[in-house]
Amino acid sequence: MSLSKFKSLIGQFYPPKATFTEADLTPGSQSGRVFIVTGGNAGIGFELCKLLVTTGATIYMASRSKEKAETAIRSITDSIPQDQPGLGQIKFLHLDLNDLQIVQKAAKEFARQESKLDILWNNAGTGGNAVKWGTRTAQGSEALMGMHCIATLLFTELLRPLLQAAAASSSVPGATRVLWLSSNLVDTGAPTNGVDFSMLDSGYKDGATNYAASKAGTWMLAHEFATRYGKDGILSITVNPGVVRAGSYAGTSQMLMAVLNATLLHDTIYGAYTELYAGLSPEVKLEDYVNIILPWGRVCPIDMVWRPDIAKAMKPEAEGGLGYGQKLWKWCEEQWKPHVAGPSK
Repeated sequence: MSLSKFKSLIGQFYPPKATFTEADLTPGSQSGRVFIVTGGNAGIGFELCKLLVTTGATIYMASRSKEKAETAIRSITDSIPQDQPGLGQIKFLHLDLNDLQIVQKAAKEFARQESKLDILWNNAGTGGNAVKWGTRTAQGSEALMGMHCIATLLFTELLRPLLQAAAASSSVPGATRVLWLSSNLVDTGAPTNGVDFSMLDSGYKDGATNYAASKAGTWMLAHEFATRYGKDGILSITVNPGVVRAGSYAGTSQMLMAVLNATLLHDTIYGAYTELYAGLSPEVKLEDYVNIILPWGRVCPIDMVWRPDIAKAMKPEAEGGLGYGQKLWKWCEEQWKPHVAGPSK
């Protein structure tokens, strides 16, 4: 292990200063643009929506609960002077990644209201400790792989025509973006090569391993989406938001949380800064799809990641990889085909 890679890993837990914050946002600068933040009613997503509304964009807060989303929206609007120039608006979009039928309805409802989608933050998810082993989605998939990979890919693919429309109307390649949330646990907890295809249906009895595998899968799908649609001007890239006080630690024991809060976890806003950088920073270029965004807003070259086995696994076989991105994509399609009408090719 090289010293530089070791520093890269440590830097994920104790990152340098945030590089893109509210200080870098100009009121009204994103006016006319349309965003979706999944899981935007709580945690990192909530903080991200608070930042984004100051830019003038229209933001769809995708959430399972209308009541919780509306409460979150009121909290945001009440915290900002309404005479502040350049304010955008936040709308509720019903989305439940546990149910592919609702995922399909959410995409249809968004397309009914909007003709384009400029940025999709695939932020929603749940922690491994919050899901008991054997828990299944509405369609019978292992819960974490079902939410983080199958449902998230379906939602993104259904919205792809609107992303392509936004990219076609933009003069800046890569300004249209899809951000896929990963985790530090990929480095420390994912199985060899990120995912074990023999375990996708049953899942591991260890929730942390299931979570790490599903987030490694997210990384692979982000890379595969870029490989397929980067030619359309859409930047698809994986984001590790950092270790922050957010929903991914739901279900963790109080004793362990006390230790984590004292030694490791950072304020939630810093995870939002990482996602903000990934979505809006001009430093992130279309060709960065092969890399990963690290906290609190840094592009990490793929050859510097802690887990080279995962980096190799996601690459196409023609490029010396294992083709896991293509393989996992195909597997996800096979899971949703019996239940919903998938996206058109």
